[in-house]
Amino acid sequence: MRIAFLGLGQMGSAIAKLLIERGYSVTVWNRTASAADSLEKAGAAVAATPALAVQDAELVFTMVHDDPALESILFEQGALAAIPSGAAHVSLSTISVALADRLDREHARLEQRFIASPVFGRPNVAAEGKLWLAIAGKDEVVTPLLPVLDTFSRGYTLVGETPSAALAVKLGGNFLITAMIASLSEGLVFAGAHGVALELYLETINSALFQSPFYANYGKVMLHPPAQPGATVSLGIKDTRLFREAAKQTGIRTPLADLFQQELHAAREAGLGESDWAAGYYQQVQNEARGVEAK
Repeated sequence: MRIAFLGLGQMGSAIAKLLIERGYSVTVWNRTASAADSLEKAGAAVAATPALAVQDAELVFTMVHDDPALESILFEQGALAAIPSGAAHVSLSTISVALADRLDREHARLEQRFIASPVFGRPNVAAEGKLWLAIAGKDEVVTPLLPVLDTFSRGYTLVGETPSAALAVKLGGNFLITAMIASLSEGLVFAGAHGVALELYLETINSALFQSPFYANYGKVMLHPPAQPGATVSLGIKDTRLFREAAKQTGIRTPLADLFQQELHAAREAGLGESDWAAGYYQQVQNEARGVEAK
């Protein structure tokens, strides 16, 4: 199967590398060309433009930061029109529900196939081939591609035949991650203020209450921020905004998400925009707590 992969950030590079190692014929493109160097050495072909990358592809993967980046690649740079009739496009990005609906219509108009398959997991999880996928698209399109998707996943949820439903699952999941980060942040600040060792607090609440590797791992990230963030505060702002926008489309209120968005914006204004999503949020809560104590 001839595969085109557009978008070689931390996540995209990790996934494309696994596809190459599995023996697929992969052509890659990235806005910053140097990101493709290691994949070219691993056996990928490198295209000069996204349109050239997809012109002979049977399957196109996109993994980019946000709606504007994907719209630029597909519409402004001509990749959508260059995808062969009958080929499939799998969007791995966390994009808006509205854009997923638009892409579904545009692909149908061009007699192409479209699947939304946003991923759960950080770059290290992607490198291990253990992402979890939320997949939505027509059964006759999805089923033949599952062996390819298995290359970089530990499992998947088949959400339904409407691609945007997968984005609703993903955005709802990221909202819950932010809720976990927010509650852990306040809990850690509270425990520290009472002289409790923070590592002990994390171990105790997780053993007694949640028994969750996510609480354990995110807690460690918050207390020991990584040198290279797997996801940033700015990315959290984007995903929370998309969650709130999708909720607004259905007329529902999101009071918690509204609060989280305020905190994330405050963190960015404090210079933490490119800090790790969890560690930056925690730092902002610490800063606010110190401000209260200083009054």
